[in-house]
Amino acid sequence: MSKLATVYGGSGFVGRYIVRRLAKAGWRVRVAVRRPNEAIFLKPYGTVGQVEPVFCNIRDDASVRLVMEGSDVVVNCVGTFDKRGRNNFDAVQDEGATRIAAIASELGVSRLVHISAIGADAEGETFYMRSKGRGEAGILEHFPTATILRPSVVFGPEDAFFNRFASMSRLGPILPVIGAETKFQPVYVDDVAQAAMAGIEGASGVFELGGPDTQTFRELMHEMLDVIRRRRMVVNVPFFIAGIMGASFDFMSLLSGGLLKGPVTKDQVISLKYDNVVGPDARGLADLGVEATAMESILPSYLWRFRPSGQYDAIKESAKNLRAD
Repeated sequence: MSKLATVYGGSGFVGRYIVRRLAKAGWRVRVAVRRPNEAIFLKPYGTVGQVEPVFCNIRDDASVRLVMEGSDVVVNCVGTFDKRGRNNFDAVQDEGATRIAAIASELGVSRLVHISAIGADAEGETFYMRSKGRGEAGILEHFPTATILRPSVVFGPEDAFFNRFASMSRLGPILPVIGAETKFQPVYVDDVAQAAMAGIEGASGVFELGGPDTQTFRELMHEMLDVIRRRRMVVNVPFFIAGIMGASFDFMSLLSGGLLKGPVTKDQVISLKYDNVVGPDARGLADLGVEATAMESILPSYLWRFRPSGQYDAIKESAKNLRAD
């Protein structure tokens, strides 16, 4: 019988690519999610019965243990941007990650792969990065041979980065950004999935994942605008103004009990002050045998829908070159 992998958060952006690669490699995949009915789209990734979404609440020991029983490997892709509520930073990225590692060790799981983030630091300036850092520490305490992957901004067809700003570009001539000179090293989502597979196959330690291009936020927006063929002025929002905005949106969210959420939080504003790139001494994709994919080869494949004429934009451009006889 083929081996079994349990992927926590396997229906998310990164998780689904890991599930697909596991299925193609012949693994049986148990996808642990809060809403299994919304993860049915994963089942065709494999043969009948090969990929199975199941319910799991990573805040509960019994729930985590039940879906992990019989697993050979475990992958944790669960993350959040919610500071409050039951599924907040600490509950998910610290306590949840630690719980998964502790139970994996208890059940004798052979390999554990954890998706973290560049900048994870238990003593960091933001709630997000502190929870990520504490989660890594908890994992290594219980499962020292775990593989921890720290990607920069992840891009791909379902991303919440380029898709978000491409959508915003349709609203007017100005595209506002916070931290225009902050540097990023976007990494393709399937490269992250390949890195996870390398961890499953035996690579251990902490790896920082970034693509071949390091650019400022402003440069990334100009590249995105070139792909969608729109001319917009990229305007930097000063950090002190952005901080006021973030605090205001946080207060609005607090008053509404989390029902209303603003476009940015104060925590995210602070994060945007720091470059999000692979460290000079960090191990990366190459150490895992993965060749980094360039953005220019991927972005046009999914951002074309934001062009002025969508899928017909290229046809219209070609028609301009026709001359009447």
